Amino acid sequence: MNPLLLPLAFVLALMLALYFTPVARAAALRFGIVDRPSTPLKQQREPVPYLGGLAVFVAFVIALGLVLEFDRVLLGILLAATLTLLVGLIDDFGVLTPFAKLLGQGVAVFVLLRSGAVIELIEVPEQLRWPLAALWLLAVCNAFNIIDILDGLAAGVGALAALSLGIIAMATRQFALAALALSLAGALVGFVVFNFTPASIYLGDAGALTVGITLGALALALPMTEVSEAGFLAPLVLLLVPLADTVYVTVLRARAGKPFWHGSPDHFPLRLKRALGGDVRRTVLACWGLALAGCVAGVAAVVVLPWEWGLAGMSAVVVLQLVLLMLLARRPMESR
Repeated sequence: MNPLLLPLAFVLALMLALYFTPVARAAALRFGIVDRPSTPLKQQREPVPYLGGLAVFVAFVIALGLVLEFDRVLLGILLAATLTLLVGLIDDFGVLTPFAKLLGQGVAVFVLLRSGAVIELIEVPEQLRWPLAALWLLAVCNAFNIIDILDGLAAGVGALAALSLGIIAMATRQFALAALALSLAGALVGFVVFNFTPASIYLGDAGALTVGITLGALALALPMTEVSEAGFLAPLVLLLVPLADTVYVTVLRARAGKPFWHGSPDHFPLRLKRALGGDVRRTVLACWGLALAGCVAGVAAVVVLPWEWGLAGMSAVVVLQLVLLMLLARRPMESR
């Protein structure tokens, strides 16, 4: 494709998200598809509509279709994203068990692997590529669902990661994947306008899971080690905030004898919010800053720096995140 169309993909997706998000909000309100403040973790004053994820998906797929002809890998990613969206939509109605939800994600991951979207997985034995790729995709998919706990958090972090993956794709001349990443980034930026605190619409499970699996697939499909051997670690840093929170809550919940899918206020952003006096805006901006630091380090390691410097930069960001997690772990959990 013509690389000059890449900025157009971003702008189109952004404009479409600005249009479709209010439409999705109105539809969710009309049919009662809302998140009600029914538990201590849901502290919004009034019910907030779901279906934001549907608006993001429609915006980025239409924008992508207007600038690009789909190949097998792109179709595989989009089909997997569509299946994940459907699983999330059903879950937003509250009728899926955790096992059924995971099974639906597994089907989407299988479709994605069959498409060949993970052919650029790091050099590991052939027999381990599919299991490692499946584990990665499920981890990132659920990490974005887990991190979707504050207004604008998951969408903003997703937008930064998508933009960074788009830059890597352009630098490695993977223009079709760049169009996919930039379309997703544009759609998320348009959505954040309505999702930032105080949010008037949520991504919902449908949106968070779809964003997660799409970003996970992009991270696997891109040739991360063309410039630097340290590039294979870049996806971990690009997606550090959601992955770190997932590990964080999993460990804390395991220590408390709870399953990892059990809702609780263990999340590091919620602890950070408490440390910042309950200011959601400052908390989300701080998390965006952490995500941006990881994205800068990851992109630099892949396309700019020699492997030693790239590894050093990524290590510094990881150490910063670990120090923050350890400091926040000393603070009591939110009680409400």
